[in-house]
Amino acid sequence: MSDRLSAESVTLRYEARVISRDLSLSVPDGSFTVVVGPNACGKSTLLRALSRLLAPESGQVVLDGKAIHQLPSREVARRLGLLPQSPHAPDAITVADLVARGRFPHQSFLRQWSPDDEIAVATALHDTGITDLAARPVAELSGGQRQRVWIAMTLAQETPILLLDEPTTYLDIVHQVEVLELLARLNRAGRTIVAVLHELNLAFRYATHLVAMREGQIMAEGTPTDIVDAALIRQVFDLPALVMADPLTGRPMVVPYPRDQAEDQARTQTRNQA
Repeated sequence: MSDRLSAESVTLRYEARVISRDLSLSVPDGSFTVVVGPNACGKSTLLRALSRLLAPESGQVVLDGKAIHQLPSREVARRLGLLPQSPHAPDAITVADLVARGRFPHQSFLRQWSPDDEIAVATALHDTGITDLAARPVAELSGGQRQRVWIAMTLAQETPILLLDEPTTYLDIVHQVEVLELLARLNRAGRTIVAVLHELNLAFRYATHLVAMREGQIMAEGTPTDIVDAALIRQVFDLPALVMADPLTGRPMVVPYPRDQAEDQARTQTRNQA
């Protein structure tokens, strides 16, 4: 059986600018897939295409065996949740009301607000640690608090697949780890997670499937242990670095060289190759 979500030879562009050409990716079912790469390499664009926000110029995104643009919007929203970069909340909306919007795909003319919706919202508030903020206007919250509210709304949607574009933005290291631990628990419970992350060492710690991108193309994918080494970090990020085993997990950990040491290392390599 094929994976539920995939991109098949997609070309993605914004007006005249092509971001990715002939890109293919299959998201392993039940994985915690993390996409990494330098700024403007196409990570967020790929996520927009996977979530149906951006239509490919060619190729297609497939969800559960069908081209995603052939599926009704509400049906897609029941199967796939998205947390985009820098979402905006309506003026004066409270935390509880915003999180409750995650339940809209489950409602219809015949099915209005139900006890199941109430439970889903309460669980999302609890899991993100914002139950005590439920009555507060979102506009009054700090950046980190607002980010957790948006994550809670996505969780309340209760989709089997979650796409998150930089979900740890604005969060300090404590809350970054809390969010990633939450996503890891959801993943262990059966949800497929796809996240764009910038903090490489956290990405390597939590990913079960890593996708490394540069200039709109996938340079490598697989488990962090299998694909991450100093050569990949230099190829993807132009960053000389030492890659060692994380003392807690045994997974790869990146230690960038100081600039002057990196320049010395490059000169030494040049001399050795001469």
